[in-house]
Amino acid sequence: MNDPTPNAPSSAPNHGGSGHWWILAGLVLGAIAGTTAYLTLGPENRYLLAGIANVTQPLGEVFLRLLLLTVVPLVFASLTLGVARLGAVGSLGRIVAKTFAYFLVTMACAVAIGLVLVNVVRPGVGLPEETRQQLEKDFQATASERLGKAGTFGVSTFVEMIPRNPLQAMANTDMLAVIVFALLVGLGITRLPAEQSASLLGLLEGIAQVMVTIIGFALAFAPVGVFALIFSTTAKLGPALLAQLGWYVGVVLVGLAIQLFVVLPILVSVLGRMSPWTFFASTWEVMVTAFSTSSSSATLPTSIRIAEQKLGIAPPIAGFVLPLGATMNMNGTALYEGITALFLVQVFSGDSSFSTQLIVLVLCVVTAVGAAGVPGGSLPLLAMVVEVAGVSGGAIALILGVDRLLDMSRTTLNVMGDLTAAVYIQRTEGATLATPPPA
Repeated sequence: MNDPTPNAPSSAPNHGGSGHWWILAGLVLGAIAGTTAYLTLGPENRYLLAGIANVTQPLGEVFLRLLLLTVVPLVFASLTLGVARLGAVGSLGRIVAKTFAYFLVTMACAVAIGLVLVNVVRPGVGLPEETRQQLEKDFQATASERLGKAGTFGVSTFVEMIPRNPLQAMANTDMLAVIVFALLVGLGITRLPAEQSASLLGLLEGIAQVMVTIIGFALAFAPVGVFALIFSTTAKLGPALLAQLGWYVGVVLVGLAIQLFVVLPILVSVLGRMSPWTFFASTWEVMVTAFSTSSSSATLPTSIRIAEQKLGIAPPIAGFVLPLGATMNMNGTALYEGITALFLVQVFSGDSSFSTQLIVLVLCVVTAVGAAGVPGGSLPLLAMVVEVAGVSGGAIALILGVDRLLDMSRTTLNVMGDLTAAVYIQRTEGATLATPPPA
């Protein structure tokens, strides 16, 4: 088979420079402006609500859509190319095993940290009854809407990962099905004659490059889009709700911080043999993008570019590990689900026995794999985890008011976990990719 040139430099353009500082400035200014508007005008001010509905929310949505429209073609092209190139050098099986093992171990570790914290702090004990009733009243309609759109999670979930119609799966943004289809197409390409595989690989590389160009357009608009997204969130949220649920929010943020700034640096240093300082200095742009968009999928293009250009990840590894991780490696989501499930159990006096918590741990890891990589994508699955502990799924109404803040935070951990996985796979398999495949 022909040499697929797995170590060819990335064709992604470098959007570095001062543009990244403008994105960070948009994030900070949006938070300040939104909080100021909340405190001076109040969340019910009709002019503020009109401004959010007609200006900032649409601007933020345009930015998100510019990023999200590239996700399906980019994931398909990158993952197919990665599988084809890795298969050509005979290392696909090892990389798949290592990647999935890394995902499962880090997610289990994240959930365990969350469960320990929520058992020690017990944020759900002592929440005033009037606060609980008010939160349920304010967000019950939203909770019912979210649960009404939820699908079931079980054996059928794994069956539906194999799409009957790949085009329909792409149109519906069913990322698990898209990933399975991309894996199969990539494996199929490795079985083709050299001339046929070369033409298909060239087509896929062209698709990926076009998507990168569109991402460049989105990044030019990013400072405005990020400002609009953060302003809309902070102007609606304000500090009052955070005070009511302060202990719960604090436990989630501390758990995310421990996983992000303690566990992941240890993994990067021990398994990836990379300085944690170098890792974080190279990936801060990914963190800003993930935090502002609350979407692993929308952050994926930035993650791939940073991994290849700043972390030195080979394109086949970045193209395989990162798209897979954006859908299946959810450190932050798993930790958040574990803490939230037990928090609601504490509030409603549900079953918090050790055996139930063990089941919650397993379910959080499994359901995090099926969580959609978009804002609020984990909430329907969280409701199912809560019900296992004897609490109504509608109880998630209590945390919907602060979910966007926590969504931004857990998405940041999700995408950083993907990058640590890529660093680990690069260290252990990078030398293999440097060796030409057998003739």
